[in-house]
Amino acid sequence: METKELLKKVRKIEIKTRRLSNNIFGGEYHSAFKGRGMTFSEVRSYQFGDDVRTIDWNVTARYNEPFVKVFEEERELTLMLIVDVSSSALFGTDSALKKNILTEISATLAFSALQNNDKVGLILFSDQIELYIPPSKGKTHVLRIIRELIEFKPYSKKTDINSALEFLNKVMKKKSIAFLLSDFISSDYEKSLKIVSKKHDLTGIKVYDKLEEFIPNLGLVQMFDQELGEIKLIDTSSSKIRKNYKNQMFMNFKKFNDVFTRNGAGTISCRTDESYIKKLLNYFKNRG
Repeated sequence: METKELLKKVRKIEIKTRRLSNNIFGGEYHSAFKGRGMTFSEVRSYQFGDDVRTIDWNVTARYNEPFVKVFEEERELTLMLIVDVSSSALFGTDSALKKNILTEISATLAFSALQNNDKVGLILFSDQIELYIPPSKGKTHVLRIIRELIEFKPYSKKTDINSALEFLNKVMKKKSIAFLLSDFISSDYEKSLKIVSKKHDLTGIKVYDKLEEFIPNLGLVQMFDQELGEIKLIDTSSSKIRKNYKNQMFMNFKKFNDVFTRNGAGTISCRTDESYIKKLLNYFKNRG
């Protein structure tokens, strides 16, 4: 991709997602994800309605009038975006690839963190760690993350969620807010997720396309497996094949929700033709 075209795409996503984070998600993000605790800020005169438990008795005795201690949230947090860049993310209909939605959601979360002065880091993964950008602050850093989400070309086409979770646990020694964004078409990953969810505030965001929910009856169809790089001839007129596929996708959704919920992690499912804005907003509000 040429530099001019890339900058144009980055700017377009920045305008859209930054407006969302400023006008909608900033406050909700702050409420949903609390800081590490309360830290002492200052002492001020007692006002009607103040909790008597906050009275500073030493200062009160010194000045012969009541003073209270003021505490503020120790806010600084680290947001980690763990994004699936395997070839299955290149699927999509209605001009909305899964990759595009994953990028926009990631950018919205990054700008929400930026607005709250939190650090943001990025892990891009396939069946290996493709790219790691350590957490940092600032608009320039967030724009670099967006550029990588748009432009990065992975070395591998396959998916391994385990490797991404294990890497997060290795590089992040302290607790972080972690969003794992994928279509979750992957093998068993519960063991790694269980370990990560004990240490980090983890949320899984599943992005999928409407045509992945079922196979329409179109007769004999050539289907290309993005991750395996294979073309298969599928008889979509077979009710058995369509039913088996539908059951398999249902089990995939159930597994995603069950595994995350069982381990105390949050979940968001978003179809490419749905509003991820509403999905994120509802999630933040329910957490707050």
